[in-house]
Amino acid sequence: MHVLILGGTTEARRLAQALTAGHPGWRVTSSLAGRVARPLLPEGEVRTGGFGGADGLARALRELQVDALIDATHPFAGTISFHAAQAAATAHVPLLALRRPGWVPAPEDDWHHVNSLEEAARALPSLGTRAFLTVGRLGLPPFASIDDVRFLIRSVDAPEPPLPPHSEVVLDRGPFTPEGERELLRTHHIDVLVTKDSGGEATAPKLVAAREARIPVLVVRRPEVPEGVTVVGSVAQAAEWAGGISGPGVSSRSGV
Repeated sequence: MHVLILGGTTEARRLAQALTAGHPGWRVTSSLAGRVARPLLPEGEVRTGGFGGADGLARALRELQVDALIDATHPFAGTISFHAAQAAATAHVPLLALRRPGWVPAPEDDWHHVNSLEEAARALPSLGTRAFLTVGRLGLPPFASIDDVRFLIRSVDAPEPPLPPHSEVVLDRGPFTPEGERELLRTHHIDVLVTKDSGGEATAPKLVAAREARIPVLVVRRPEVPEGVTVVGSVAQAAEWAGGISGPGVSSRSGV
């Protein structure tokens, strides 16, 4: 049984650990996009870099003799998810999407939902003048032309230009704490938070701090999972699904 995990997330690492520990005879390979300089590596085999689109991934599924494909990428890694759906259909490999549940606002939250980073950039100046921008280093270009807002940008790796003209960069990696986020908002006089609906606990404390400070939050909705793809919200569910694929005499690559 060979499981290929499209990873790079906490859930992907936990899934690789669960599968290698629970099924010693399986081959578990995690694929990382290579966008983070010093990624936290999962257990099992690891490959880094893209596949060359849906066709390249389909070829890899055949060549690596993959029996099950699990898309455990970031909720906003939309392109690879569609490539995975196309490749799995082409190679006749079962596909599952593992997605951490999105965040849910509390009654006292002041959240403003938008559908894209571009919409967030257009809405931002009306909500505040000192923004805490937590959309990842690749999501900064839509904000680069805003000159009437001061930005505190947090990223795992140093972002490349273009950056907003009035910006300060903090390099850090979660998990974060409510205490730390409160201090960050207070020290930098933040009056608006901008984030993508990534879900999960590691970066959720910023939402708690924003709620307590009564500042608005611009939340970019996550893209849809490709139509027809089964989605689960926990590592345990994904591991159970993979176990069901490994029934005796079943060859997913033959389309059976």
